[in-house]
Amino acid sequence: MTLNSAHPPTSGVTQGAEFGGEVTVTPMRRRHLRGVLRIENEVYPRPWSLGLYMSELALRSQRFYVVARSGGDVVGYGGLMFSGGDAHVTTLAVAPGWHRRKVGTRLLAVLARHAIERGSTNLTLEVRVTNDSAKALYSRFGFAPAGIRRNYYAEVNEDALVMWATGIDAPSYAERIDRIEAGLPGDTVLEGL
Repeated sequence: MTLNSAHPPTSGVTQGAEFGGEVTVTPMRRRHLRGVLRIENEVYPRPWSLGLYMSELALRSQRFYVVARSGGDVVGYGGLMFSGGDAHVTTLAVAPGWHRRKVGTRLLAVLARHAIERGSTNLTLEVRVTNDSAKALYSRFGFAPAGIRRNYYAEVNEDALVMWATGIDAPSYAERIDRIEAGLPGDTVLEGL
């Protein structure tokens, strides 16, 4: 089923010149973990382990993880943890060769929509205080600074900015995601979620 980007997808395939091919967003499975760990090792000074991902995937009622793939390769991934009315973005990463291709935007849209479907009213996350591109992405999704966690990223001696998007259960938040997706190149094909 093909929808234009203005429809509210929960996952899909993206086609467009900016991407140089298809990007498919699907639920993360064990078979994706080799690609996920490759990206972890490329982008994080202290990457999560295979064991940690396996334990996260086993918590299906409390967690939600997705991967973005192109040509069979994992090019990005993201995850949520649910607690009460909040959904916390546990991770969001894109392979360095895929930066600036809107993969992170698509992954975050999928995560936000899933949080809404699960009945969450708020989204939270931490981001390095110096990661301006990530902070700009999160701001587009309505995240606002809420505090600082001192030396949260101890391996690089850096603070984390705590960000919250509140009222995600309101129709206006779904409209925000619609606008973000409408601005993305290509179509979204619902698949697997």
